[in-house]
Amino acid sequence: MEGKRIAVITGANRGLGFGTARELARRGYRVVLTARSREKAEAAAAELRGEGLDVVPEVVDVASDESVRGLVERLRRDHGRVDVLVNNAGAIFEASHDPAHPAGAGTLEVSPATVLRALDNNSVGALRMLQGILPMMNAAGHGRVVNVSSGMGALHDMGSGWPAYRISKTALSAVTRLFALEARGDVKVNAVCPGWVRTDMGGPNATRSLEEGVSGIVIAATLGADGPSGVFLRDGQIIEW
Repeated sequence: MEGKRIAVITGANRGLGFGTARELARRGYRVVLTARSREKAEAAAAELRGEGLDVVPEVVDVASDESVRGLVERLRRDHGRVDVLVNNAGAIFEASHDPAHPAGAGTLEVSPATVLRALDNNSVGALRMLQGILPMMNAAGHGRVVNVSSGMGALHDMGSGWPAYRISKTALSAVTRLFALEARGDVKVNAVCPGWVRTDMGGPNATRSLEEGVSGIVIAATLGADGPSGVFLRDGQIIEW
């Protein structure tokens, strides 16, 4: 393949997305760093460009059909290719400031509207991005997709608490498997559990460093031609869904 490799990362203005942007840029990718806010995208990209890295800011709201279509059109026009897509944009929508309920509303209490909002952003958001970008990868015959998921969505070890988030990440597993079946040539679509990482979302008591979480994502984003597709990975190893 000719030209510089292009990596697109959603939700990349902070946390795992920002760390992944830094690491892929260090590996020679031109990184399209996206966020919902132009101001945040530009500030994050400027910080990485200050380190001598090739990073371009972009705006996308993965919960908006129109916003995703606009981004895909700009990617085609400005870059002509996408070699890596990291679907990192995700959020927990059941917030709780009640010490008696640190895991937010329980499954019996969570509102259907909260579940739908989590699904739209955390799983349908990845579907929107894949519908736009996977055809580009298939046409080129090469690409790597990483859906940043969570062990909280694993059916084999499902726990309680944060039901909307868990459901959305379980749905992301289905998105991963379905799109892996649509991949052609040397195109791979996988989900990654980065573990409980010390970020704004994970909190200060999380058991893993940002670098540890990023490492697993980067492994999946840079798999060789003999690597797996349609699987759930943690630190490069296949785990149960």
